[in-house]
Amino acid sequence: MIAVIGLAAFASSAFAADNGLITKPSKHSVKDTVEKFEAAIKSKSAGGWTVFSKIDHAAAAKEAGLEMRPRTVIIFGNPKGGTPQMVKSATLAIDLPMKALVWQDDQDKVWLTYNASEYGAKVISPRHGLTVPEAGEKALEKFLADASDQSTQ
Repeated sequence: MIAVIGLAAFASSAFAADNGLITKPSKHSVKDTVEKFEAAIKSKSAGGWTVFSKIDHAAAAKEAGLEMRPRTVIIFGNPKGGTPQMVKSATLAIDLPMKALVWQDDQDKVWLTYNASEYGAKVISPRHGLTVPEAGEKALEKFLADASDQSTQ
């Protein structure tokens, strides 16, 4: 778990934990990181990428009378790529579209976390009886790295 590892593990620009997550520190506020990530995804709309929605967990907690540091999930994907796979395996829809989490820790540091493309190719897809070509995994890895770098640096 990231919390167990501690912040020293995040000294590099990115950290991929054994659980398939990539977490990057952001130089921006949660709000600005969310906006920059959404803009990075939307800039690829010609390639079929879109932002479907976002969930502000801290706002939901506040409505329930609870407090939580900022935690916003951005739901995004590419229907051109995901739909054919969901047609082959309906249960893939439980894991797609993809998500990114922008969050603030107890020291007010902002982070962006998302599933590694390798995790999607080697864990998520196979559990639905699907395979991902290596070229597809590498293309998604580059896309996610670019979008996350645009929003955190």
